[in-house]
Amino acid sequence: MKSLFVGNMSFQMTESELSDLFKPFGQVTRVNLVKDRETGRARGFAFVEMPNDEEAAKAIAGLDGKPVGGRNLKVNEARPKDASRPPKSSGGGGRRGGFSNEDYSEAARQPREPRW
Repeated sequence: MKSLFVGNMSFQMTESELSDLFKPFGQVTRVNLVKDRETGRARGFAFVEMPNDEEAAKAIAGLDGKPVGGRNLKVNEARPKDASRPPKSSGGGGRRGGFSNEDYSEAARQPREPRW
């Protein structure tokens, strides 16, 4: 079973259109068109699963760079999610301008004037 990444897709492409695009190369077991969680709109990429490795290789060769819907598709073998993302940093909660424990040390604190 091969999972293929399909990128640079038209935002109007549907799962059935994508499946029809891959069917001339072999059997398609699953099409996962990735959509935005908030808007429900397509994000421009998808994953297609094909059970036969040879058919998947033919689909990559035949569709990579092919113009569809005004865009040139990018088709290659999907990589595991862990390998494609860099590890997240452990400080600041992933946001800019986070504080470290050193900011709260006793030496860094200044005495404050009373508020009354």
